[in-house]
Amino acid sequence: MSQIKERPILFSAPMVRAILEGRKTVTRRALKIQPRSKADIGSYGLGQPFIRHPDVTKPNPECPHGRPGDRLWVRETCLINDFRDGGVPEAERADCQIIYRADGTPDWEGEEELIRWRPSIHMPRWASRILLEITDVRVERLQDISEEQAKAEGVRLYTDHAELGDWWHVEGIETYSADPRKSFELLWSSVGGDWQANPWVWVVEFKRVTP
Repeated sequence: MSQIKERPILFSAPMVRAILEGRKTVTRRALKIQPRSKADIGSYGLGQPFIRHPDVTKPNPECPHGRPGDRLWVRETCLINDFRDGGVPEAERADCQIIYRADGTPDWEGEEELIRWRPSIHMPRWASRILLEITDVRVERLQDISEEQAKAEGVRLYTDHAELGDWWHVEGIETYSADPRKSFELLWSSVGGDWQANPWVWVVEFKRVTP
């Protein structure tokens, strides 16, 4: 029986909010080694796909985020409000104030210069507030996403103002459309992904669990 592993995963502030609101239960990440065809996608069993490495001397890569049952702790942009920053002693961490950017900027009137956001990649494990359990892993083409899956990606839908047309794009990652698949396309493109390339992606479904 394989041992359950725990790994970090990065999410932007809008996606963190979607997880906290229960709107996001899946994430798609492009494969670093793209299959030459569907025949290059193998499986060790339910939820344990792998890609046949083009170099037969190297191991076949599995999903870097884990298998069903494994856990992911979310790294997000934050502020550790302590002069020691991330170096807070373990015995004092429970009393340490942590401000998460996904929750909004704190109202520190006149003291904005004190806000030094810690990039998500540098969040220490102890500061993470979200723990996810992987429920399924599979490999798909990006554009094969269904309307239901697009909604599960946590996209926002924009349907209230028809005069703005089929879709509109707000700065950064906040992208919207009346069509869930279009919203996901905009979301993917807004973070530098190439929608038109239609890459193979790891599809990682998860549920939130108590840290």
